[in-house]
Amino acid sequence: MPTRRNAMTIIGALAFLPRLVSPAWAQRDGSAVSFVKSTTAKLMTVVNGGSTAQEAHNQLEQIIASSVDVDAIGRFCLGRFWTGATPDQQRDYLTAFRRLLITKIASHLGDYQGARLTVGLARPGSDTEIVASTIERAGAPNAQIDWVVSTPADGNTKIVDLLSEGISLRQTQTSDFKAYLAQHNNNLQNLIDGLRQLVAASR
Repeated sequence: MPTRRNAMTIIGALAFLPRLVSPAWAQRDGSAVSFVKSTTAKLMTVVNGGSTAQEAHNQLEQIIASSVDVDAIGRFCLGRFWTGATPDQQRDYLTAFRRLLITKIASHLGDYQGARLTVGLARPGSDTEIVASTIERAGAPNAQIDWVVSTPADGNTKIVDLLSEGISLRQTQTSDFKAYLAQHNNNLQNLIDGLRQLVAASR
């Protein structure tokens, strides 16, 4: 089954993996920055809210559903294997991907209690905006990440990627999934089963 490192590449990023941010930022109309501020404020409320594990899990599920395009990320990470999958496999893969994402973020919440998160400026991407943020924790170096935000004309703004040390996390996850499948005869069901096992092991 997939290693924990591979399966947690995007998940770890969403749990605030660090990146050094360039100071050369250009502000657009502020909508992407406002969106990231709202989303990260909700996340930090869950982190510091004193909820039970199940309550935090449920709250995270709602935040991710409204703020992150998990299905688009999941399809991207599967690459060419997505189009070759059956409808049932596509559904099962996205379900397992989504559950693992939420479960792993929830498992990192305790690491960021009392942290301060500051959202910076945005710069334009090709069809996205990239928003900087910094997390300050007592006794730890500042962690800085970039939130890649899709801003379509219909206004359905979503997070579609994060950058860690200049590296796209969804690109890295794509490479990890591709390598795993190559080692397992390109058997997509094997990957789906592995993701399910990681979810079960994390409960």
